[in-house]
Amino acid sequence: MKYAKNILETIGNTPLVQLNSVTKEVPALVLAKVETFNPGNSIKDRMALKMIEDAEADGRLKPGGTIIEGTSGNTGMGLALAAIIKGYKCIFVISDKQSKEKMDILRAVGAEVVVCPTNVDPSDPRSYYSVSKRLGEETPNSWYVNQYDNPSNALAHYEQTGPEIWEQTDGKITHFVVGVGTGGTISGTAKYLKEKNPNIKVWGIDTYGSVFKKYHETGVFDENEIYPYITEGIGEDILPKNVDFSLIDGFTKVTDKDAAVYTRKIAKEEGIFVGNSAGSAIKGLLQLKEHFTKDDVVVVLFHDHGSRYVGKMFNDAWMRERGFLDEKITTAEDLIKDHTDKPLLTVQTEELVSHAIERMRAFKISQIPVRDANGFVGSIDETDVLRSYLEDANIANLPIKKVMGAAFPIVPKNASIEEVSKLITKENQAVLVDLGNDTYHIITKHDIISAIS
Repeated sequence: MKYAKNILETIGNTPLVQLNSVTKEVPALVLAKVETFNPGNSIKDRMALKMIEDAEADGRLKPGGTIIEGTSGNTGMGLALAAIIKGYKCIFVISDKQSKEKMDILRAVGAEVVVCPTNVDPSDPRSYYSVSKRLGEETPNSWYVNQYDNPSNALAHYEQTGPEIWEQTDGKITHFVVGVGTGGTISGTAKYLKEKNPNIKVWGIDTYGSVFKKYHETGVFDENEIYPYITEGIGEDILPKNVDFSLIDGFTKVTDKDAAVYTRKIAKEEGIFVGNSAGSAIKGLLQLKEHFTKDDVVVVLFHDHGSRYVGKMFNDAWMRERGFLDEKITTAEDLIKDHTDKPLLTVQTEELVSHAIERMRAFKISQIPVRDANGFVGSIDETDVLRSYLEDANIANLPIKKVMGAAFPIVPKNASIEEVSKLITKENQAVLVDLGNDTYHIITKHDIISAIS
């Protein structure tokens, strides 16, 4: 009989799959190392188990202990699976930019999850680096993993990922392309491959808002390059010890939009449902296509599974909200298609101003059309309300008709974006669109900006 004695024995030996559509512009043979076949659906299972086993061996992790780590989600999953089999507790610190699915999955496998703000300096006590380190110091019988600087991270890929790729390509690999986060995957794999053949080129995929590319090219750690970005799993605002820049031949940066768009392309064109960093890797590979020839064998690594991102890159509303969907938006109706299912919020002329203020606060809106029995007769704008309130606090108890402004213009649903945008001015902050059957919706400046971004 052939069976694994526990789930950890199924880690590794993931397949190489030829890509045919998304890389058709590339002259080389492009093979994807699809790491979703690991039990935790990501490459991080490899290094998670290795780090635990090495910590057990030298006494850093003791029986019944608590594993503590800052993670973007996938390392946490790998650690949690090993902890279940080996009898440890887990506390994972995650930044609030990570997908809800990642947080839910970690809780589903028994981990305690602590969420920290993304947009703070790494040294800030609220950052997920600082919080995980502090929890490691405060929690009895605990082990702080620190995947960024833990040498077992890179060693796992030197011992496993590199040899697998070499064997699967029969030593014919010429280029390795991979997203860089903690640095373990690229450094460990590159070390093994370059020992086998020093001519193999290794390219790191970085993201805008990260320091890797410039540091590799200039040796300068430029804090001005650090700013928030959406792409998950790659890029850093620190220099992890696991990133061995001497083993990396070059970096290319990929935008958040391109990463998201190509993540979806991989699923739709190749039938491979993978995560955000895979989209970055493919777009980065396309940006590097002039480096490849028809005789080359390029291996690109797909880190994790698309199920982690169903509420983000695989969600049309999320993509549209960020201007990531390349849709043709030409009419007033196109501008509001994301929220036509929601009723238009209005107020009546005889309602109190306080009611309008409450509605604005509850629904986080800035403008409200005013109606009476005959139709739309005015509008309420938060700026005007605030100005009036500062002049007279008693206006909250006045009827809306006493403070309302002019009614918003009404356009047909087939009105062009140009027509709509001309109607939005400093004096007039919104337009109503007539959808027929006495149904109306509001178009704001935000809707137009989102459409053209």
